[in-house]
This record gives sequence, structure tokens and C-alpha cells, in this order.
Amino acid sequence: MVTAASALLLLGMPIEPAFGARASRAPWDNLFRMSPPKARGVVRRAAVPLPKPRPAEAPSAEPAAEEPQAAPHTGKPTEQAEPAPKPTPQPSACRLALTDAIAIAPSIPDIKGAGGCGGEDLVRLEAIVLPDRRQVSVKPAAILRCTMASALADWIRSDIAPLAVTLGSTISDLDNFDSFECRGRNRIAGAQLSEHGRANALDVRAFKLANGRSISLTDRTVPRELRVTVLHSVCARFSTVLGPGSDGYHEDHIHLDLMERHNNYKICQWNVWDPLPQMAPLLPAERPDEAPPREVAAKSDAAKPDSAKSDAAEPHAARSDTSEPKPGAAKSSTDKPSAGKPSTGKPSTGKPSTGAPLTKKRRPNRRF
Repeated sequence: MVTAASALLLLGMPIEPAFGARASRAPWDNLFRMSPPKARGVVRRAAVPLPKPRPAEAPSAEPAAEEPQAAPHTGKPTEQAEPAPKPTPQPSACRLALTDAIAIAPSIPDIKGAGGCGGEDLVRLEAIVLPDRRQVSVKPAAILRCTMASALADWIRSDIAPLAVTLGSTISDLDNFDSFECRGRNRIAGAQLSEHGRANALDVRAFKLANGRSISLTDRTVPRELRVTVLHSVCARFSTVLGPGSDGYHEDHIHLDLMERHNNYKICQWNVWDPLPQMAPLLPAERPDEAPPREVAAKSDAAKPDSAKSDAAEPHAARSDTSEPKPGAAKSSTDKPSAGKPSTGKPSTGKPSTGAPLTKKRRPNRRF
């Protein structure tokens, strides 16, 4: 019995304190997990190995370039790196095709003006090279887009050069009236931007031949067939052709451009006027020096229109007294000299010997 009681006592001793500790806790401790933290063991860190010392025979290390320090709180470098250079633009297909064998047209920088003025892929057209290597100068040089310069070169080489040969000469110059100009249509303020402002148009007045002859495209003295031939050639190559009779602004030159429209619509307005009719001169031609002198008829003394007119204006009584005697009629007594005065030998005037002398009436001058 004693042995059994001792065993029970030994088994119940550790149980009672644990039960008492659990009984001493508040019932809400487990709800909010307010139990005291458990003690953790000390964590030991492993020793970091140090690098080996640099050998004496090793070459000296060059100092590396200083990297830009990062800005605080951003992590970005304080100094921005220089931007990479822009790639060189590649020449267009038109620029590659417009070689020195076709035209002398160096490239120029792009132009960007206000209101959409300017353009890209621009050239300075100085001369057009014909198939036989002769050059047609463009005076003055025209600033155009490459496509417009190429169309002009094809027109001169294919159409105008053979036409000049039929005239017995060759083309040497092209008269450039206007090319690039940042303006509205017809130079009207507020109008839509002209194709000249896009470097896509050229105004042509004439072309000159090697023999010195200048052919104006709007001159009526130029043969009409020649002007009609030029009309058909430009209307087949350009999208806009404006000349005399179009709008009143193109009476002395021809406007050419490559404006893009819906369905490739083209405008060709150029009236080829007929030559002016020959008019008689206003003044007669001068008499040549070698012409014989003109014969002038002598005037008879019997024709006196002034005295006849004055006689018609006088009264009938006075006209009867002053009228000259008819041939064969007897002389009146007044024709005889007076007794007291010697005869002067002059013929009688038919005027009365007494009274005031008669005066001739004058007609008033009429000026218009």
C-alpha cells in the first residue's frame, strides 16, 4: 500500500502546477493571443572569406571612368546621357533617278514654313541635260520638289528639244517666271495655299533657241500650230495647266504643277488665241525723196469765192450799185474822171464817188 501511494504521489506532482498555471490565465487570453513570446536561440553568422592579396607582378589597374552618381530618392543619374545622333536619311527613289546625266539639280535642305509652306526632298534645278549632253539652262534656277523637277526634265528632253529641231535650231534656255514662293493662290491674301508654296509648280514664259530666237508661249505672233503643239504636250504631262483665258492671272505666262486630286483629275485651261488682224496704219506713209515734184494747178483770177459770198450777204440795192459791168455794156457816168481832178489811170472800182466807203462783212469764226 505504501509503495502504491508513493507512485501516485510522484505522478501527480507535475500535474498540479501545470493545471494551476492554466487555471490562472484569463479566459480571453487565447482569444487575443496574448501569450508571452517564446525565447529564440542565438543565430550565429558564418565568417565571410576575404579575397586573396594582389600579387606583386600583376599590372597596375587603370582607374575606371566615373559613373554618374544616382540622385537621392530617385535612383536615376543626375547627368543625362547625350542623345544618339539621328540616322542619315536615305535618298528617295526620285533623287536616285535624277542623276547628273538628266539634270543639274543639287539637293537642298527641307523647308518648313508657316501654314504648310515648304516641302521635303527639294532640289535646285539649274539646268537640264539633253540626250546629246547639251545643257538647257533654267534662268533663274528653280527650287522644286524632286518629282516636279523630274517631270520638267522629261518634258524638255522628250517634247521641246525635238520641237526646236523642227524650227532649225536647238533649245538653249528656259525662262523661269516663278517657282517656290510661300503665298496664296494668285497672291490673294487669305486664299488657299498655292502649289508654288509647296515647291510643286513652275511658271514658264518662253524658251530661247541657240540662234537667239525667243519663243513666247503667249505671243500671238508666234505661229498658232507651234503653240498648240506645246499645249498638247504640257496637258499630257502635268495635272494643272493655266494660261491665257483661264482666270485673268495667267495672260503672260503658263502655270504648270503636279497637284494631286481625286481620281487623278486634271485641269487644262489655255486658250491659244489666233493672230491679231492686220490693221491699216493711222497716218499715210511719207513721200519718198526720189519721187518727182507734184504739179499744182494755177488759180484763176475769176474764181473769188470770198467776194461771191460777201456779195450774197449784201442787200440787193447795194449789190446792184457795186456790181461790175458786164462785158460790152456801156460805162456809167461814174466811171468818167471828174472835171476838177486829174485822171489817175486806174480802173474804176464801181464804188460810188460820194459817201463813206463800203466795208466788207466778216463771218464769225466757228471753232469746234
